[in-house]
This record gives sequence, structure tokens and C-alpha cells, in this order.
Amino acid sequence: MNELIKIRDVSTKYDISARTLRYYEDMGLITSTRSDDYAYRLYDEVAVKRLEQILILRKLNISIKDIQRIFNTSGSEIVLEVLGKKVDDIDEEVSLLHELKEIVLEFIYQIEQADFAKESDVKLLYEKAKEIETQLVNVDYDGNPSNVNRLLAVAEKVERQPDILIVEMPPCRMVTSGYLNVESDDAHRRFDSMWGRLGSRIADKINPRDFMYHDAEQNKLVWLFMLEDCMTETDTEGFEIIPFDGGLFATALADSWEFSEYERVYKGILAWLSQQEHLELDESTYRHLLYHFAGPHSTQMREWNYGKIRYFVPIKTREGK
Repeated sequence: MNELIKIRDVSTKYDISARTLRYYEDMGLITSTRSDDYAYRLYDEVAVKRLEQILILRKLNISIKDIQRIFNTSGSEIVLEVLGKKVDDIDEEVSLLHELKEIVLEFIYQIEQADFAKESDVKLLYEKAKEIETQLVNVDYDGNPSNVNRLLAVAEKVERQPDILIVEMPPCRMVTSGYLNVESDDAHRRFDSMWGRLGSRIADKINPRDFMYHDAEQNKLVWLFMLEDCMTETDTEGFEIIPFDGGLFATALADSWEFSEYERVYKGILAWLSQQEHLELDESTYRHLLYHFAGPHSTQMREWNYGKIRYFVPIKTREGK
């Protein structure tokens, strides 16, 4: 019998969160087992090797949907098709970068020739700047990779930048799950069942009400559900009700709740904030990061690979602005 490895050990060895491991299981990419004397997930050698394959493909920015296709098909036809498409995408990005380089060089030349005292020259530069803004992508390409390690390094640099939306959340009451151990599902299921019953009573099915954040100091998860005014402690079935201050949030969509996706989106939000004159990160509260999950159709959406996660990062106006 293969030696079984604890989820915590797998998470540590491969620098991957337990949330991401569970996500891969939800997608049918890996499987875990349980033993009679251990309540949490365990992985055998086959699952670990499959995980290594997943991590390599994700480093190459291969989508979960394509990874599912690769694993569901015997032979190498699908993986060659997917990697061939990735090469085409890289070639397209390289071509775009050459084109953008010419645009920027032309802009530099026009700045050198322009007279900023002339309204017509300034207007021309403004129009050219708008043209560059619409075409420029944040891509850094270092050449044609000759091996896997080089390709991995390049793939990490060719990252999509998230579209940022600013939202203002009102003060309200929220019911909290309290700290959840990242390996435990029992409290999560009980809280999920409770908020499902509360959610069924709410007429507004569009605006997000269920959130989650990670407490870095405790290394545990906390789930939150926004209550209506008429809901009481009786409705929350023993879970604590806490005040929520609300405030401003920079939000962006991610393709999954993998840690690598969180990193991409969070770095994108920080990069965007660094360019804002009036806004900055708000690190004064526990609300450092909130996640919004899909609604009652999330299972089917995950099967279709359409599910998205919205990350909420608290922000505030800069002092003196």
C-alpha cells in the first residue's frame, strides 16, 4: 500500500494552500482519501504525482479546463494541442510587443520634437498617449525559451492584469463562522447550511452577501454573511453576529480561488493603487481581504469552468487628499 501523506505536508512541500488542493479535488483533477484514525484529507503517491503535473501546467498558464481535457484523454494529442496553442499565444504577444515598441519609440520622438507651448502639439501628444494606453499590456518577455525552466520563468512574467472596480460597502451586521481550521470541513458545512437557509429568505439575489477572509496571524479562515435588519440571533443558529464597518474596496475578478490566482489579482490591485493619487491600501482592519463566492448555481458553473471569484481589498483615501 502506498504511503499516505497529510494535506498539511503536501501543502508545505509544494507551497500550495489547502484551499487550492480542495479546489483541484472539486475539479476532479486529484483525489484524496480518509483513514479511520485521521479526520483530514490524505494523498497517495498517485495523487501527489498528478499534483506535480498540475503545478507544471498551471505554471505554464494552462487553464483548469484544458488540464481537465489533458487528464481525461489518453495519449499525448491533447497536451500537444494545448501547448501548441500556448506557443501561438506567446508568438502573438511577442508580435504585439514589437508593435508597441515602435509606437513608444514614435512617441518618444514626438516628445523630443514637440513644443509644449503650442496647444496643437500638446493635443497631438495627448491623443498619442491615449492610443498607447489602449494598446499597452503589462508583459515582459525575455526571448524564446529553450527549456522548461526558461519557459516557466517567462510564463510567470506574462500575467494578465486584473480590471479594477471600486465599490463602497455599507455598514451592517454580519454573522461570522469564527476561526475555521483550514483542514476542517465540519464547521464550514454547518455555516454553509445556515447561510443557505438565510439566503433563501432574501429577495435580493444579485448583490454579494457571503464572504470569507484569511486571518494571517491565526492562519485560519473566517466566513461572513451579511444579515438583513430583521434577522436575529435565533436565525443564525448559534453563530456570532458582529458589526461590519463597511467602507471602500478595490475589487477584481479571478478565475479560481487558487493561491496563485489570488497573488496575481492582489499584485495587480497593489500595482493599480500605487498609481492612484487619492487612494491607498487600508491595512488598519481585519478586512484585509474578502472573497465573494458564486451562488446556488456554483456547482454547475464550476463544471463548466465559468465560475469566478471576486476579491475585495480594503482601501482608503490618502491622508491630506
